[in-house]
Amino acid sequence: MKKSGVMLTVLLSLLLGISGFGTSALADNYVQNIGEGSINWTKGVIQGKGIGAPPEKFYGKPNARPMAIRAAKIVALRNILETVNGVRVDSNTVVKDFAVQSDTIRSQVEGVVRGAREINIEYMSDGTVEVLMEISMYGGFSQVLLPDTIMDVPTESPGAAPGGAAPSSAVLTGLVVDARGLGVRPAMAPKILDESGQEVYGSAFVSREFAVQQGMSGYAKDVGSAKQNQRVTANPLVVKGLRVDGPGQCDIVISNTDAVRLRNSSADLSFLEKCRVMIVVD
Repeated sequence: MKKSGVMLTVLLSLLLGISGFGTSALADNYVQNIGEGSINWTKGVIQGKGIGAPPEKFYGKPNARPMAIRAAKIVALRNILETVNGVRVDSNTVVKDFAVQSDTIRSQVEGVVRGAREINIEYMSDGTVEVLMEISMYGGFSQVLLPDTIMDVPTESPGAAPGGAAPSSAVLTGLVVDARGLGVRPAMAPKILDESGQEVYGSAFVSREFAVQQGMSGYAKDVGSAKQNQRVTANPLVVKGLRVDGPGQCDIVISNTDAVRLRNSSADLSFLEKCRVMIVVD
């Protein structure tokens, strides 16, 4: 019995450890709630829930559940679209602004939302159904909304050092901006500026291929998690944000000293072009 008790304790500890790790990882994600939906800026997904019920006259009949699911999905898609409209593209613009200005962009965004995938379905005892759906902020979504000024830029193969030399362990592989306490709002196309207002990182610095594939930057709530994120890989440069800039409070000012360090590094490396940037926010 004692042996069985010990084994049970070990198994429970392992399960709790795994569960705790998952919870911690989720806690490090930066999630912004907008209306009835949410934006996970760390994972780059937008989610919406919907609750549906069949018409009363169909309760207890075979087609009641499919009708409830269909109704729930319609609500979930509507909630995703409302959330999408509140996504900040840059410090001056949210998606809704683009949609108002262009019927083409609006229809393209709506097309992306209609392609949302089902994440989870829960069946309630009262016959209602709750559906969770999500879309990716990358791929087609980014292609539609990222600024046209972002162009394709030829880059060296990942891990390649300038001139074909072997990679060095001292080579910087990404950038982490610690912007906690500044009130930064996440955006699809943020800028990093020096104290003189000169752009150090922004849409002019990245390759569209990478920006579309993974977004211009990732967001996290913890510096340690940001440094370990695969986006910035093994040896990122870590700098501290001084203040926010721009009407949307999406752009970050760093010190001139850090700006020089970044410019000197990016002269030989392609990590900015590849969008290897993480921003740490509260």
